[in-house]
Amino acid sequence: MTKSILNIGVLAHVDAGKTTVTEQMLFAAGALRQAGSVDQGTSATDHLAVERERGISVRLATASFTWKGQQVNIIDTPGHVDFSSEVERSLLTLDAAVLVLSAVEGVQAQTLTVFHALRDMQIPTLVFINKVDRMGADVAAVIEELEKEFAVRCFVLQSADNAGEAHVSLHRAWSEHAVSEQQIEQVVELDEGLLERFLEGEAIGFKALDAALKSATVSGDLVPVLCGVGKLGLGIEALMDAIVRYLPAEAEHENADSSSELSAVVFKIEHDKTLGRMAYIRVFSGQILPREVVITERHGVKIEQKISQIKQVHQGKYVAVDVVPSGDIGVVSGLADAQVGDVFGDAALVPRVARFSAPLLTVQVKADKAAEFPQLAQALQQLSAEDPMLDLEWLADIRELHIKIAGKIQIEILAAQLLDRYGLNATFEEPTIIYQETPIKTALGYERYWMPKPCWAIMEVKLKPGELGSGVTFESKVSHNDVAAKYQKEIEATLPQALKQGTKGWQVTDVEITLVAGEDHNVHSRSGDFAIATPMAIMNGLVLSGTQLLEPILAVKITAPLDLLGTISSDITKMRGVSESPDIVGERFTLNAQIPAATSIDYPVQLASKSGGKAKFSSRLLNYQPCELAQGQTREYRGVSSLDRDKWILQARGAL
Repeated sequence: MTKSILNIGVLAHVDAGKTTVTEQMLFAAGALRQAGSVDQGTSATDHLAVERERGISVRLATASFTWKGQQVNIIDTPGHVDFSSEVERSLLTLDAAVLVLSAVEGVQAQTLTVFHALRDMQIPTLVFINKVDRMGADVAAVIEELEKEFAVRCFVLQSADNAGEAHVSLHRAWSEHAVSEQQIEQVVELDEGLLERFLEGEAIGFKALDAALKSATVSGDLVPVLCGVGKLGLGIEALMDAIVRYLPAEAEHENADSSSELSAVVFKIEHDKTLGRMAYIRVFSGQILPREVVITERHGVKIEQKISQIKQVHQGKYVAVDVVPSGDIGVVSGLADAQVGDVFGDAALVPRVARFSAPLLTVQVKADKAAEFPQLAQALQQLSAEDPMLDLEWLADIRELHIKIAGKIQIEILAAQLLDRYGLNATFEEPTIIYQETPIKTALGYERYWMPKPCWAIMEVKLKPGELGSGVTFESKVSHNDVAAKYQKEIEATLPQALKQGTKGWQVTDVEITLVAGEDHNVHSRSGDFAIATPMAIMNGLVLSGTQLLEPILAVKITAPLDLLGTISSDITKMRGVSESPDIVGERFTLNAQIPAATSIDYPVQLASKSGGKAKFSSRLLNYQPCELAQGQTREYRGVSSLDRDKWILQARGAL
């Protein structure tokens, strides 16, 4: 038996109506008995209590429906910028996407970020302009803005009469009975064969034109545009027709074909009260079966796990299945050690994700009741497994819990989740910008760990400043006769932990590390000795090299009324930012700037107030740049520092 599968993501800026559009598609396809309401907290893809209460999506959700014989797996994603990491992870799974825009607000901040990522990953996209019944709706203006912002060519499949009024109506703008000369020219100029026939005056049939439109959509040369009113179901069936007609379904797959090597990725972790840890997996090749052993590799170590059950989500519920074939999405239980991003099998078939989210803030979380600290730590550990961007730091010795977040709205959501899911009241301290540090000059770090026996790990590493943004590299110039291969792998595997805090208390990056000398002992060296010695050698080297503080810089785009140009330019200067010359069109201007995150974290709110909501602000992490100590922030080393040699060794050996 064969089946064709299409995995689509529904993406948008917050409040554009993406979850409502998803809900209406599921209802129209018969996958829901009744379309839920975001406002009433009854939508099928908002599973969490906090999502239902607040009417926003904070986690990606999956559902399936069949439309005109096509199986469609749909991924509904959060729209708020603070939850961009969820959107980023969803891109791993997609064959195509539907971008939802508001007919009133048009292209918004998150729209810019998401669409750039879709283009970067070459994911074919349809656009659905929602809320055409709202006062101020202007479909033509949104299309014009879309084409200008993204340098794409839109192809109108559907248009609206009486937009901005309650009695708005839609009509098809592309069918056998409705084809304009302009549309024909748009399509044929992208197909050499059709263009030649067109220039020769030959009449080209709609079927050939429509096939060329699909090819142009798949290649990204054209972006089909539809419109409607999600909450009323208006335009939803036309959208679904376009999805199955123009977006590229995964090639047909033999469910029973097990000859292809497995290639699959975990894109979501969820905890079910009954089934425990559930791993959402997209299969790119081969198939996944119950009771099958799958292998992933982390930091050079292979990890084997056994699948117990496989399920899929239908009508908001888990339904057991016998196989997850290539191209499909499944929910697997039994993988107790699974993490988001794990690849099972061939990693070459898993797409490279366009990174556009990064946590800019770190915050300490405290239990309101001291006795509940262990429960809070376990709860945050679970939430961090579901969202690795939180990157929980659990400092058991000083009873501190630190997480990373993208923005302050995330704090409210996490506090609600801790209370709803775990019954825990927690206090979040004032967030701090996440800085980094890098070596100033080349230096050698030496460590001789050979007492108290049994132990033996002697090593010397060279730390050399790398190019900004280059990250961490490691190489060894030491023979395996001096330091066995297994111990050299131990050194490399320990580096992320060794570099987590430098002499200024921040993660160390942009450094080239070379193992230049070392010695093990055939009697006294044991597994773990070099893991203990590595942080000591690294910190010794950092003390000698000194470190430069690095701060996060945002690439910012502001569009606002022309009369605010002077005010906004002045604000950018005060925030230590630099801007390009403004692009002025009519009574509005667009300004691109680079601004430190530390000075601009609250600026979107201030800008909204200054402009009466008429300004648009979008930002993304551009890079990390050197900053003066007075402009940044250092912090005390948290936990036991490897510079406190005796205490570090005692702790590492479990003697504290």
